[in-house]
Amino acid sequence: MLKFILKRIAYGFFIILGVIHVVFFLFHALPGDPVQMMLGSRSDKEAREAIRHELGLDLPLYEQFAKYLNDLSPISIHHDTEKNQEKYAYQKLVDLGHHALVVKSPYLRRSFQSNQRVDEIILENLEGTLVLALASMLFATFFGIIFGLIAALKQNTFWDHLVISTSVMGISAPSFVMAIVISMVFGYYLHEYTGLPLTGSLWSNDPLLGRQLQLQNLILPAFTLGIRPLAIIAQLTRSSMIEVLSQDYIRTAKAKGLNKFAIVLKHALKNALNPVITAVSGWMASLMAGAFFIEYIFHWKGLGLKTLKAVEMLDFPVVMGATLVVAIVFVLINLVVDVLYATIDPRVRLT
Repeated sequence: MLKFILKRIAYGFFIILGVIHVVFFLFHALPGDPVQMMLGSRSDKEAREAIRHELGLDLPLYEQFAKYLNDLSPISIHHDTEKNQEKYAYQKLVDLGHHALVVKSPYLRRSFQSNQRVDEIILENLEGTLVLALASMLFATFFGIIFGLIAALKQNTFWDHLVISTSVMGISAPSFVMAIVISMVFGYYLHEYTGLPLTGSLWSNDPLLGRQLQLQNLILPAFTLGIRPLAIIAQLTRSSMIEVLSQDYIRTAKAKGLNKFAIVLKHALKNALNPVITAVSGWMASLMAGAFFIEYIFHWKGLGLKTLKAVEMLDFPVVMGATLVVAIVFVLINLVVDVLYATIDPRVRLT
């Protein structure tokens, strides 16, 4: 088990490193000047050059990348100055003259636009994305298993065909298209009947009552984000249940006169959920990335909305920090699920 976990951590490290490479160079290939967007078109050339030098944007791209990796690394080499001590909050390991080998927490730099630390920005906005992804996954898992179970038990009937056709539509429709349609229909045209807002966030700030939880704002974005995983989970549950119900031990249980309800829930469903667990794990990480466009359309305050606005403003540190967090979450979730999958199904061996 320990060998497997260490191997997966190593794989995850290289995946995260690959993500950093791709996003870093793709972002720097985008047209536009972040310094000009910070200072405005009326700024003079000297001011722009000074800011560009301060941010290190005047260096060759490979040097910028090396400095960014050095900032991310928990063990790194920096100029040993009071300014850097305050900036990185490091502990010195080895004195190298004007430089020092130090240990520190990963430094995600500061936003080009607000000058706020990126880790603070991520912590402020991560809650909204996690709540949205978790709510949509719970919705998709609960109803996906129910619909898949109904389709399997009513195979080749109207209900089975309805679940299959509806799930195909749910898989085919892009989330951002469904977000626009659902927000307009339920949040605008039918708002009088649904009472659901067109846009909104998890929390609102009331001048008198202070910070207020607004769960009604979660319904439409969570429903929209959960449509596709719901459709996939329903189809997986259906096909897996049909296969399990045809096994010999199920026929033996029926021959013994066991209650149908007990056979389905206690024996069949438990063994049919293995592929569903795998799907849920993969979608939980994917939903965090998929939530970006949903947050933008519903104006849901989260990491996705913040990141897309950062892309518009060429705010590179925020984009890289958010991407890095999503990649780490993806790796961790897949590691946990691999271990959980092997625990549930003893036929699986960790290698």
